[in-house]
Amino acid sequence: MSVDPATVRRVARLARIAVSDEDVVTMQAELNAILGFVEQLGEVDVSGVEPMTSVIPIEMKKRRDVVTDGHKADDIVANAPETEDHFFLVPKVVE
Repeated sequence: MSVDPATVRRVARLARIAVSDEDVVTMQAELNAILGFVEQLGEVDVSGVEPMTSVIPIEMKKRRDVVTDGHKADDIVANAPETEDHFFLVPKVVE
């Protein structure tokens, strides 16, 4: 894939980068080199290679998935004018 100057200007506009006319040629060469490298990576045979999350084989730290109230109910309603059983009391607005 080859990038033309119009594409370079469009990418620069989308990235909100001010590009002068002199820089367009340089950026065009750089983008073509990057895309060439990506095409090379696409040619690599990775069948049989297991996906990994790290280059070091480590086990992720896990915690128990337990539902709690956060033990913060008293702190949450501490500044409320009126509360009852950790709920905010508000005036009735619908009859």
